[in-house]
Amino acid sequence: GIIYLIYEKYPQLFETIPLIENVEKERVNTQKQGLTQWLKGKILGKEQKDEPLDTQSLEDLSDFKSVGRYEIIGKLGQGSMGVVYHGRDPYIGRDVGIKIARPSANVAARGIERFREKFFREAQSAGRLLHPNIVAVYDAGMYKDFYYIIIEYVDGPSLRRYCRKNLLPFSRVAEVMFMVCNGLDYAHRMDILHRDIKPSNILLTKSGVAKIADFSIAQIKSEQTVTRGIVGSPSYMSPEQVKEEPLDDRSDIFSLGSVLYELLTGRLAFPGENFFSIVYKISNEEPVPIREIRPDVPELLERVVQKAHAKDRMERYQTCMDFAYDLRVALRGINGGARNGKIDDVIDYVLNVPFFENFSKDQVNEVLNTGNIIKVTKGNVMVTEGEIDDSFFIILSGNAVVRKEDRIIARIGRGECFGEMSYLSGQVRAATVSADTDCILLKVSATLLDKSPESMQLLFLKNFAQAAVRRLSIKI
Repeated sequence: GIIYLIYEKYPQLFETIPLIENVEKERVNTQKQGLTQWLKGKILGKEQKDEPLDTQSLEDLSDFKSVGRYEIIGKLGQGSMGVVYHGRDPYIGRDVGIKIARPSANVAARGIERFREKFFREAQSAGRLLHPNIVAVYDAGMYKDFYYIIIEYVDGPSLRRYCRKNLLPFSRVAEVMFMVCNGLDYAHRMDILHRDIKPSNILLTKSGVAKIADFSIAQIKSEQTVTRGIVGSPSYMSPEQVKEEPLDDRSDIFSLGSVLYELLTGRLAFPGENFFSIVYKISNEEPVPIREIRPDVPELLERVVQKAHAKDRMERYQTCMDFAYDLRVALRGINGGARNGKIDDVIDYVLNVPFFENFSKDQVNEVLNTGNIIKVTKGNVMVTEGEIDDSFFIILSGNAVVRKEDRIIARIGRGECFGEMSYLSGQVRAATVSADTDCILLKVSATLLDKSPESMQLLFLKNFAQAAVRRLSIKI
């Protein structure tokens, strides 16, 4: 039957079920609960379910006029993990969001601790992030017997509003996704995986700025925490997420690809009548081609989604910056090559690259005027040993391999430079550098740099020296 078909195609889903024979033995249970709910419970585990807010909690909250020093203005929404209010901080004079909850009265002590840990995970993860495209966390604590988190108040809707009707223009979709890539790239560099990227977790301010929200199931990569069961929202999970494999940045990229698909088509990338049909499609099937649904979608945007949706994570965008680069190219195509202020300005991106951390915004702008941002696909040679060229490169995204006489002597990544020795010494290239993954590079012309202010040249020389010291220390 259907259960055995799922087991044959997708055995890892049944790792938490002792014996496959037990599935048939509990046929009566499946008839009572429905196949999806029964198997979902088996795989996710009962402790993974969020307890709905109990009536008593809602009654107690109805009497609240404030939470600590934060005044309650009105209710914004309610979910399984609590109620969200529009509030105000009278000390600072700013509007805030107040997320507040407590576990149900019938939850055991162990369940209370688990609830508290999950509730405050958002404060622990998003609290370390400060970025214009991420909803800020200001405060967290307890008020009476309730837990609360104080977050940035966003005065606009989520992307869910634009996923069925009211579809956004293609250029606006690219702009919004570019901003989300910007915020998500920052989170990844700060060691945070979101794990629940979906339209309802991306908010738009009235001024049009996209902000990533709800880090309640985020993972701090360095902590190596183990989560039992599948986490996330089924329709937006990555293949590795539904298989409970170790996750990295590319899982969030797959989820973001599903959001982009939905914004372009008005349909889910992986629809299904139940949980397991969705999971099967994510692992084994490709979404309906975008241009079959909407022939007017630019071909380049369709290709961007296809790459973000690669089942093999090695074939996916390796970083959100790589994703953003292609969105920027697509947007310029949509606008007929016209410059666009929100997307064409990559100064903030470059400033976040370690090589440029001691540069000012104006200096980075000048660097961009003397160089070119280029994309190199995996396997291509970027500089060749023995060639004459005094340009040099800074890796903005991706990884590269350095070879000398066909022997690998180094592997370099984001923020590293190469080719600078030819610029400094005026000699031929001393090594060959090839792209180990898709790379985005800033290529700087030595001739144009020589015409820049002396302070700019000194910054480059200082960073070249620091890079040389780091390489020597690694060899030692």
